[in-house]
Amino acid sequence: MSRSARRITATVLASGALLAAAALPATADGRDHGRHHRPAQRSAVVLGEIQYDSPGRDNGSNRSLNAEWVTVTNTSRHAVNLRGWTLSDESRRTYTFDLRLAGRSSVRVHTGVGRDTRHDVYQDRRHYVWDSRDTATLRDNRGHKVDSKSWGRHRDGGYRDGGHRDGGYRDGGQRDGGQRDGGYRDGGQRGNR
Repeated sequence: MSRSARRITATVLASGALLAAAALPATADGRDHGRHHRPAQRSAVVLGEIQYDSPGRDNGSNRSLNAEWVTVTNTSRHAVNLRGWTLSDESRRTYTFDLRLAGRSSVRVHTGVGRDTRHDVYQDRRHYVWDSRDTATLRDNRGHKVDSKSWGRHRDGGYRDGGHRDGGYRDGGQRDGGQRDGGYRDGGQRGNR
């Protein structure tokens, strides 16, 4: 074979190798490159019991505000740092956590003013947060939704709590003696909503 034929053959083979390498899928290098989405892992931190309608008259007192709460539970055996995590309602009223939640423990997030402990933290608000139709959303420190719970009636007449008319009350009944009056026992509205 002549010298020029060998050069042409070598050039053709090298060009073919380059084209083959370029045609390989980008994921062949073992990295994700954003094309494949793995299902999100279920968080060990979840929303638990929610008391969105404080028992008794809704008079705006600190005692009444603190009877409105959301429980956040760590279901794993290991502590989880919740610093920077948020809990918010549909109106985007947001509480930001600054605590470490021990394994297999819970913390109640109260609406009113109080002194934070391992089991109770306070949003230090002067007005109610949770409405009779609302959603509590827990997000991690990167803003990713971790868990959410909804309650009350949808505009289409359905219920957000999975079809139960009790609206998420722990005792399974309406806490106002069956009169919803817009969701408030006193027939009025809570604070500045």
